[in-house]
Amino acid sequence: MSKTANNLDAPLYNLKAVVMETGLKPPTIRAWERRYGMPSPQRTAGGHRQYSQHDIDTLKWLMARQSEGMSISHAVELWKAFDAQGEDPLTELDAGEGSEPAKLDLPELGSEIEELRQAWIDACLAFDRARAEQVLARAFALFPPEVVSIELIQAGLRKVGELWYAGEASVQQEHFTSALSIQRLEMLIAAAPPPIRPERIIIASAQDDYHVFSPLLLTYLLRRRGWDVLYLGADVPVAELEETVAQIRPHMLIVSTQLLSTAASLVDIPSALEGHDLSIGYGGLVFNMMPQLREHISAHYLGPTIEGAIGKIEQLIHRRTTPPPAAPVDERHHEALEQFEKRRTLIESTVWNSYAAANKPTDQLAELNLDLAGIIRAALKFSSIDLLSREMEWIHYLMTSYKLTENEVRDYIRTYYESASVHLDEQAHMIIEWLEDVLNS
Repeated sequence: MSKTANNLDAPLYNLKAVVMETGLKPPTIRAWERRYGMPSPQRTAGGHRQYSQHDIDTLKWLMARQSEGMSISHAVELWKAFDAQGEDPLTELDAGEGSEPAKLDLPELGSEIEELRQAWIDACLAFDRARAEQVLARAFALFPPEVVSIELIQAGLRKVGELWYAGEASVQQEHFTSALSIQRLEMLIAAAPPPIRPERIIIASAQDDYHVFSPLLLTYLLRRRGWDVLYLGADVPVAELEETVAQIRPHMLIVSTQLLSTAASLVDIPSALEGHDLSIGYGGLVFNMMPQLREHISAHYLGPTIEGAIGKIEQLIHRRTTPPPAAPVDERHHEALEQFEKRRTLIESTVWNSYAAANKPTDQLAELNLDLAGIIRAALKFSSIDLLSREMEWIHYLMTSYKLTENEVRDYIRTYYESASVHLDEQAHMIIEWLEDVLNS
């Protein structure tokens, strides 16, 4: 983050940005300035008002007092009383109200949005693009785009995903719904107004992660609030992140990931970007389901919901705080990971030979090996082989994704276990023990 961005008194924002940030009308802001001297913007050579972050925080403080039932004049008097005692009212506010950032405000919703969501889901499951677009058009006519994108598209996509996982929707139906959702978000992002804030944010999906809906939605919601956001897309390796950060010099980097296997790359990002002056945030489903993973990432967890993440991001940009330190690496897991990485090719080659010798189909063997290696590597990188016990549903995932029977999955795991037993020694025995537990479960 630049020195200017760290200075809360720097005049960085025009009136439009202040209106978007606070929700106040321009006449109200100008009236408070004229009557009470709050806020106190600077002027450009052309006479235009330029506001600082301190001005914006001041307005929010006054609005918070109003919401408590205080008149604006009494709120100003309270501010001045704090100031006369040498106390910062904003510090007093933070101490009294806690450190949780404000969430993205969404209006109260009735049953109509639920009915529209179900109609959209039904259209997607029927592969009816025209009807799905008609439902979205009606929703955008009735509700703000934030509501439609979160309460209809995101919630609808999540429901279809649950149906797929339960075997009540096909993978084609899930992919069709995802494609429509992503296309709509890309259209919304393309139509978003140009940024009005000087700070730049980079958003990316972690290496090997191809889930793009959540980071796209976050990109759109932040652009709607005036931020300059650069979305890098799916599967961004750590080395490429470092190159882009060096070139763009953003104020913040946000990395999203959904799976244990892809979350492991986040462990390396803070150290790779240590020489760059920026905040790093992250989030995704796996960190909600396995909160212990957060202990191993020296960056800011943005919370379980996208609404809450918006407030956390804005807080980090304006008032950067030191991220929590990562938990120390367990040497046993590190040694097991090193051996697994060195001998993984031998293990997989033996699995291939076993399948070929038994005339078993090998069409999906490469993908199965990649999935299994990914979760093993992640568990070892997070210094907890116990995490793999949480991945027992991985068997269900394989059966659903690859259309395998339980016997076929267990036959694969048995073959992998036998191969690992040959090529791994005591140093990586924890891997063999876990594979044995899977077979015996």
